[in-house]
Amino acid sequence: MSNETGLRHQWRLWCIALGFFTRVPIKDIPDFKQHWLNQASRYYGVVGLFVGIVAALTWQVSSLLWPVSIAVILSMIASALLTGGFHEDGLADTWDGFGGGWTVEQKLTIMKDSRLGTYGALALIFAILLKFQLLVSLAQLPVEPILGLNIIIIALLSGHCLSRVMAVSLIFNQTYVRDIDSSKVKPMTEQQSPTEIIILLLSGLLPLTLLPLTLSLSLIAVLIVSRCLIVMWYNKQLGGYTGDLLGQAQQISELIIYLTFLTYFTH
Repeated sequence: MSNETGLRHQWRLWCIALGFFTRVPIKDIPDFKQHWLNQASRYYGVVGLFVGIVAALTWQVSSLLWPVSIAVILSMIASALLTGGFHEDGLADTWDGFGGGWTVEQKLTIMKDSRLGTYGALALIFAILLKFQLLVSLAQLPVEPILGLNIIIIALLSGHCLSRVMAVSLIFNQTYVRDIDSSKVKPMTEQQSPTEIIILLLSGLLPLTLLPLTLSLSLIAVLIVSRCLIVMWYNKQLGGYTGDLLGQAQQISELIIYLTFLTYFTH
């Protein structure tokens, strides 16, 4: 039996999480066990922080050469390439299903269709436009006086990390509504253990250490309320969640985080 304790196993779980949520090439994990994918969920927030670092570095370098709007677009492209549009795909599939289906079965069938429909296209367009405008607005704010960092850098780190923490936390106490045996991510649909959810939530504190206390508390409050509303919405639509709905939850949460940043620093 493989050793599932110690730093070596934690590194193994981190690699699994990074390989699942990004396009970063990861070598085959020796003696891989399916339940490790569920255990790896504890590091999805840290993966989000990694994506945020790449997006922030891309913006920082690009902003030295080109206008703010170009730097923001390049930052968005970098994060999309790094994740393969994983969460954006979930957003589009969810809106196609919710918009085009009347029953739970119809919605699930439509969401499984890889073709992009009108509702999904509109959701993607509006989400990308809103994200672009929010990031441009954040990039034009003064440098944060205490840390000496551009607000957009802190926002990108927080947005990518916290949004994934919020989305993946739905696994902890919500019901997976697809046929689990036919799911491509069957082990991930198993409810998280207290260890997984505690480590996941603690990872969300990493970007909060860069923020003023009032902003940190505001983000926590806003995300808790958002999670409750998203859970109510998903339960009304399907009676639970799917992988696509987790992707949409990440996208919505990221936008909400940027909105919270902009509200805090402009009022």
